Amino acid sequence: MAFWNRRRPIDTIAHREGPALKPTLSWPHLIALGVGAIVGTGILTLIGVGAGLAGPAVLISFGLAGLVCACAALAYAELATMMPAAGSAYAYSYAALGELIAWIVGWSLILEYSLVVSAVAVGWSGYFVGFWNGLDGAAFEALRIPAALAAGPHVEGGLVNLPAILIIAVVTGLLLLGTRESATINAILVVIKVAALVGFIALALPSFDAANFTPFMPNGFGAPFVQTGVMAAAAIIFFAFYGFDAISTAAEETKRPERDLPIGIVGAMLVCTALYMVVAAVAIGARPVASFAESTEPLALILRDLGQDTAAKWLGASAVIALPTVLLAFLFGQSRIFLGMARDGLLPTGLARISNRGVPVVVTVFTAIVVSILAGVMRLDELASLANAGTLAAFAAVGVCLMVLRRTEPNRARLFRAPLAPLVALICVVGCVIFFFSLRTSTQLWFLVWNAAGLLIYFAWAAWNSRLAREGRA
Repeated sequence: MAFWNRRRPIDTIAHREGPALKPTLSWPHLIALGVGAIVGTGILTLIGVGAGLAGPAVLISFGLAGLVCACAALAYAELATMMPAAGSAYAYSYAALGELIAWIVGWSLILEYSLVVSAVAVGWSGYFVGFWNGLDGAAFEALRIPAALAAGPHVEGGLVNLPAILIIAVVTGLLLLGTRESATINAILVVIKVAALVGFIALALPSFDAANFTPFMPNGFGAPFVQTGVMAAAAIIFFAFYGFDAISTAAEETKRPERDLPIGIVGAMLVCTALYMVVAAVAIGARPVASFAESTEPLALILRDLGQDTAAKWLGASAVIALPTVLLAFLFGQSRIFLGMARDGLLPTGLARISNRGVPVVVTVFTAIVVSILAGVMRLDELASLANAGTLAAFAAVGVCLMVLRRTEPNRARLFRAPLAPLVALICVVGCVIFFFSLRTSTQLWFLVWNAAGLLIYFAWAAWNSRLAREGRA
């Protein structure tokens, strides 16, 4: 078998030798991890971006993005129970599609997770600065954050987004405490975040005006290579749904993966899809799209426009408190992707060190440094768009893996079987391809540049080092 096509047997992925992560999580932790990852900047911030592209028809965009992600979630649930190890889509691709495709998927996941953390940190910073600088009192007046430290150089007068960097440092510290400890804190913060969205619905619903839904689709449905309309909005809003894939990276740390992983992945998607659709409908009904499309804190802005200034402050406060759950989930997932690739020799094996607390310390700190640099200088929409490209590649690969393993491993025990697997895989793959070509042309080009650089690294070093790692294990 050619080096680029070599595969890892499923049994060696599911049962690795050497230091292992500690199984401390159960399904409530996983649902909280998933909801914590999914409900975040996507609904609190990108609803405005999506509405600006599609108008009130952004509801259809939410539905389309949710459908593709639901199919991907079913595929993830089946594969995660077959291979309960750190690595997620990278590990599945290694088993089903070969090392080269696994490298591309892993490299794309690095892009996804790094940029998601950066984008959410920037979104959190917008809410934090708005909340903090809005506090009354002489003491707070003196401590207001200057514009130069509240945004990157892309904003006039901006230098570096210091709050975004600081929150990444805080969340990294939580992760280093240990998996169960950070998961428990995450679950508490998730409750606060969901309660805030329910509160928004209750306060904005009485101002619902059906006239705000006319015209419903001002920019049309759109199509691949078209940068406005329902499809363009769906390609961006897609960012608001993924996060359940972070659950699959926790497979090795799950007590009963055969039961807990499907419950966690599918349960998180169901809860978040229902919540998103209701919040989006209420937001559009409460205020015309044009009034909040450009805002970095659209839900808080809607409440202020409705005369609910106190509630807007509380919503901002809840976002400040709870948005870090997204950072925690994706920093967690990123470190586990790095860990899986380092174990296979595709990244330096030193990154695979695990502390006495069962945490991959080196790779967690390394990830935090990288995403802090990105969050400090880049724009939210640029980060979200490029992160989507990496995610779409990974989700499409998972759909392909589902069908390949159904054919090549038909008799292998499947503790969870995705229903209507051919249709699920088809919707997942085709939907991801269409969304990819609905992204900005610049995003597509940067994604290709990223993977071209990744292929150079693979052929120059990773393929050779992976062979040495295999021989060392033999």
